[in-house]
Amino acid sequence: RMGIPTANGAILFDEGYLANPLVYCGTLGLIPKDKIKKNVKPGDLILVIGGRTGRDGIHGATFSSLNLKKGISASVVQIGAPITEKKFLDVLLVARDRRLFRSITDCGAGGLSSAVGELGQKTGADVYLDKVPLKYAGLDSWETWISEAQERMVLVVPPKNKKVISDLFASEGVEATFIGKFTGNGRLRLFDKKKKVGDLETSFLHKGIPRVYWKAVYHTPKISEPSLPNHIDCEVVLKALLSHHNIASKEKVIRQYDHEVQGQTILKPFAGFDGPSDAVILKPLLTKGNTGIVVSNGINLYGEIDPYLSAGNAIDETLRNLVAVGGNPERASLLDNFCWGDVKDPEILGSLVRASRACYDIGKGFGVPFISGKDSLNNYFVTEEGERMSIPPTLLISGLSVIEDIRYAVSM
Repeated sequence: RMGIPTANGAILFDEGYLANPLVYCGTLGLIPKDKIKKNVKPGDLILVIGGRTGRDGIHGATFSSLNLKKGISASVVQIGAPITEKKFLDVLLVARDRRLFRSITDCGAGGLSSAVGELGQKTGADVYLDKVPLKYAGLDSWETWISEAQERMVLVVPPKNKKVISDLFASEGVEATFIGKFTGNGRLRLFDKKKKVGDLETSFLHKGIPRVYWKAVYHTPKISEPSLPNHIDCEVVLKALLSHHNIASKEKVIRQYDHEVQGQTILKPFAGFDGPSDAVILKPLLTKGNTGIVVSNGINLYGEIDPYLSAGNAIDETLRNLVAVGGNPERASLLDNFCWGDVKDPEILGSLVRASRACYDIGKGFGVPFISGKDSLNNYFVTEEGERMSIPPTLLISGLSVIEDIRYAVSM
């Protein structure tokens, strides 16, 4: 609904995901080089745009790293508003090009607390929570402060641009409200109807948490090779393999997503009639000449055998997929996304350490940098009998590269 192509992905099946299904999502964007650095100055205003705040999305990011059990509040789930997000996305680009704001961040994990707390790290800020637009009355101060939503953004606006940017958003029907300012006193202060409800030093907020030390151990699991029968029916075995969920075509799912919107997908998820492509190539409208962007991924279920080799395989697969379609390995970069089980278990934490070490070793070995990443830990479920069921160690590696001339793209 936002007009962004869904061009690359994968689907894995394993009984270990029955209680904790995983959903990975990543987005690639372009930004002018002179807009990369965030710049916040004392006296700048805090502007909130987009959707209103409600109880949906409270502790959503925390939920992604909690064990599932009965009694978890439904409020952790955000109620998305893609049309609202699309409206302000378009006008944001206009405001950016007119240099009406200095910095921007979303109200995802942690909501306003994270957005304002991050932007105001070096300056401090005063926030007036009673000015935040609400979906309905009755929210406590803390609920307003931490409610998460992807369709809500915080902008840093110089005072001289207050009216111009307000009029611009209003002209496109985008709700925009000033809720405070950055101060320069190094404190994050919250007010609700003139009453101070929070006051923290920003230095404590960002650096005051003590380092946690956990125990991690790793023992190579004893796994025997499967025994194969002396006589097999190749036809039966082949049909069984081809019909396996992790081998069979995912076309039925992929076709439900639009990979053509914006008209810039050169090499698509399918090649030929319905064969899967190794990677996708996009030709962003803003790029000059025939330069294109290559996107791929690597993921597997080998983590329970050896998390180090599993991570290495995912990195290797990602880079092979980039190169297979014509991507330049010397201009490649990677992103990691770890989803792991109960990391309070030393054995499971040990497997995470081992996979992380592989990313370091093999990334350096290939000479390819990791430019971003995230994690979702403690993905386990407690049964009624008290048994803990952790997901298989799962690492998604996403890859990005450049193809100098899309006319030489290599398809299946």
